Amino acid sequence: MRQKDPQLMESISIYISDYYLQSGRIPSTAEIAKELGICKATAYNYLVEMDARGMLEYKDGKVVTSSMEKIKVDREPVMALGKIACGEPVLEEENLLYRTSLPTAIFGRGPFYILYAKGDSMVDADIDEGDILVIRKNAEPHVGDIIVALDENSENTLKLFGGLDPESGKVILKYQNKAVYGDKVILVKELVCQGVLSHIIKER
Repeated sequence: MRQKDPQLMESISIYISDYYLQSGRIPSTAEIAKELGICKATAYNYLVEMDARGMLEYKDGKVVTSSMEKIKVDREPVMALGKIACGEPVLEEENLLYRTSLPTAIFGRGPFYILYAKGDSMVDADIDEGDILVIRKNAEPHVGDIIVALDENSENTLKLFGGLDPESGKVILKYQNKAVYGDKVILVKELVCQGVLSHIIKER
């Protein structure tokens, strides 16, 4: 019998645990095979061998690793509410796109909601059009945070909270795209923060 590759076995174990952490379910043998670039039969044989070695439990097509037992995945419910302007503020009505959940081991406790980035004003903060933004509701913003805010026309926008302007006493909302917008800011009399950016999920 051909000797099994220890590095491949380790890669399989890590992939299974990571997949479970992110999705809350165990990957199928076919998914394992595709991810590792091996055929389904090879993936099956490795799982059987790893079970025999005590690296995981594999029975009736179900896999359990030791790290999965430690993870005990807990998930936070979240709603996706449409797009947020990363450019000039726009009036956007909340539009429920779907409901999902996020693993608390990665994102922590909410409450959260999800928005999709639109525009180019935050590219220097690594936020590109189409990125998924996880926003923490009811969070107190601090200077330097990226926040969902309303301007004085009740139009929402995603900008960096820059504190108070010393001359006008107004709240500073900063663009983060030096090449296009320079030092452009939005000044508002009162900060209306609808959430603080928690995580960026890249759409590429």
